[in-house]
Amino acid sequence: MDENVVWHNYAVDKDKRNEHKGHKPCVLWFTGFSGSGKSTVAGALESALHQQGVHTYLLDGDNVRHGLCKDLGFSDADRVENIRRVGELSKLMADAGLVVLTAFISPFQAERDMVRDLLDDGEFIEVFLDTPLDICEQRDPKGLYKKARAGEIKHFTGIDSDYQIPTRPEIVLDTSKNSLDQSVTQLVAYLKEKNIIG
Repeated sequence: MDENVVWHNYAVDKDKRNEHKGHKPCVLWFTGFSGSGKSTVAGALESALHQQGVHTYLLDGDNVRHGLCKDLGFSDADRVENIRRVGELSKLMADAGLVVLTAFISPFQAERDMVRDLLDDGEFIEVFLDTPLDICEQRDPKGLYKKARAGEIKHFTGIDSDYQIPTRPEIVLDTSKNSLDQSVTQLVAYLKEKNIIG
């Protein structure tokens, strides 16, 4: 860090923002294969939380690559940088008092742990979409598995790029067995149990 860059403290801090919003901040980090249901579950959860008056923001992998990360590809190094940027953004949003939902394949344990370490204890909630690869490939909502199998897409997670199974996720969901409503109910119950929302 450059010695001329000095952290500036604000008059309105995280505690004051939390008090104003009426709930605690956190980052729900949805991880899993393409087609596992990350964006679908995160979107449904955000709708449910919005109806309860919870202040949220959803960061989706594809959407972020249209702006913040549009200069990145899908090599291992670019994937690491993608998650680093999203982690820093999520930290700022949590500091603002939001419940942040992120839907990213985020295939590497070290990068997920890096984001966990950016946040205060209990604020990082890793949600592993443990939907089997064959089910994800059957769904193939964007036609990406078909392209990856044909060699048209390189570095595709689960085909020619590794996915490291989370070692300590707070929540595990399998969207091939659980309905969308069941998944949302389980997530809301967890947030209430941890006193993040009322």
